[in-house]
Amino acid sequence: MREDELASAVVEHFEAAFKDPDVGLEEPYDYYGNRGAVDVYARTQPPERVAYLVELKADPAVRMAGGANDIIRQYRRMERYFYADDEHDLRTRLARDGPGLHLLLLFAPTARCVEHVFEYRHLYGSIEPELSVDGVDAVRKVAFLVNLEDASTGGLGFLSVNGDIEIDSGAFRQAVPADSRLAEALSAADVSFDE
Repeated sequence: MREDELASAVVEHFEAAFKDPDVGLEEPYDYYGNRGAVDVYARTQPPERVAYLVELKADPAVRMAGGANDIIRQYRRMERYFYADDEHDLRTRLARDGPGLHLLLLFAPTARCVEHVFEYRHLYGSIEPELSVDGVDAVRKVAFLVNLEDASTGGLGFLSVNGDIEIDSGAFRQAVPADSRLAEALSAADVSFDE
């Protein structure tokens, strides 16, 4: 599974789940030489304007990374500099219900990605979910994509690994949708779960 397949599913999801969202791929940012690109940048329309910065990781990226630190560094760089440049703004909104920004690090539901996240579960699990960016409530999610086949109807979802349930727990395994790609990947991966 490649990142362009994941990006297509994410775009389909946003277009189906929200009315006229602004969606961009490989959105660049540049803040005093700190350059990068976000895989998917999406904003919903007012009155509930919410922004989504999505970093996608599939087998090739996991294979080429020197470990979780490389991936986390890229993710944190996006968080730190995307809204610091002059091209992007994050609007506060008093009436917003919930976070105004979602910082998503999403892994493909493959055996290789499962093994990678499982190996570095303590690093990924240590990423604090809640934060504030420029006075806007935000949330960080490190997760596996699930329900890829439902993306075109707005049903794409994710199963977080930096929340209350740890990836090596039986509770995590039970939360995986049956007959999903993630369920297949967990069965194929060389990992063991606490029961």
